Amino acid sequence: MAGPHPKAPLPSAEGRPPSAEELLPSAEPVRFLTDSGAAVRRRQRYRAPDEALLRRAYRQMVIGRRFDAQATALTKQGRLAVYPSSHGQEACQIGAVLALNEDDWLFPTYRESMALVARGIDPVEVLALLRGNAHCGYDPERHHTAPQCTPLATQSVHAAGLAYAERRKGTGRVALACVGDGATSEGDFHEALNFAAVFKAPVVFLVQNNQYAISVPLDRQTAAPSLAHKGVGYGVRSERVDGNDPVAVLAVLGAAVEHARSGHGPFLVEACTYRLEAHTNADDPSRYRADAEAAEWRRRDPVARLEAHLRRRDLLTDEDVTAFEAEAEEFASRLRERMNADPELVPLGMFDHVYGTPTPQLDEQRALLRTELEAEEALS
Repeated sequence: MAGPHPKAPLPSAEGRPPSAEELLPSAEPVRFLTDSGAAVRRRQRYRAPDEALLRRAYRQMVIGRRFDAQATALTKQGRLAVYPSSHGQEACQIGAVLALNEDDWLFPTYRESMALVARGIDPVEVLALLRGNAHCGYDPERHHTAPQCTPLATQSVHAAGLAYAERRKGTGRVALACVGDGATSEGDFHEALNFAAVFKAPVVFLVQNNQYAISVPLDRQTAAPSLAHKGVGYGVRSERVDGNDPVAVLAVLGAAVEHARSGHGPFLVEACTYRLEAHTNADDPSRYRADAEAAEWRRRDPVARLEAHLRRRDLLTDEDVTAFEAEAEEFASRLRERMNADPELVPLGMFDHVYGTPTPQLDEQRALLRTELEAEEALS
């Protein structure tokens, strides 16, 4: 397993449904670190990740944040049509990837570009969708990563279905579906939870509660005690975690993945975090939230928090930080150089991979575009 090795999950006794107590999330989000990076002095329900994984997470978060900043800059230069920033959500993005094995499946939203880069996918391929080049710029089967999903919550149904298929085949693979807080108000999300619970699909639903569904605050879309409580009614083991505490995120997601992999069914994790930047470059967050609110969340910066923790434990030196930052800068430089080159586009390719067998309407549209392209070529 690539992630931490948590304590055994909390399964119900064989042959009976789990009790409400087994399903309920913690009263407060699970925390291992204070806002300043000091260790929380309390008995933990989950096992802390090992030192090597924490250093790996810090390196990936530093690179991920620099990638995110570079992608945001590319929108201003006209190289990307749109970009949804993950600044502030680094612990969730990187934690999701590190909790999985390479052959497990990741189902991302449009905001998970940082996670895809951490998964080892070429960043130019990752940005193909946001650039407008392709429906999906990478090979999902090769990377065991579904295409980034723009509609809310539809990927949660796909993740549940694929996870059930993996269970039927006995592969031992797990699927992890990333969703936002707004997606928990969609019917697909609830259908996915119910299906996964009934058929014990090995799927983890990671809800990144960044407090706003674009401009709609959390209290305008749910009256539930927490988003994690939404799993309880379906019989899904659920938990809340401080999404800006990388140690806690790794610990809880590691336990959730192991719970699913061990045959105990789905697990819902609500990570309480915050989107520091705009929803996308087309959004103006000053219209719906106060600067003081964002400033308070900046104080809980997950990257600085993990760095402080590692330094306290003598697991990170000035030289390490300098080296990771230099690696991140080189990563951004290569990306910038490659994105400055105009892509080679195949317009007719937009009709590929839409259906296994193209519909008559799709064939008609393809033929129409081919005629238009041939006419343009004749005029040039």
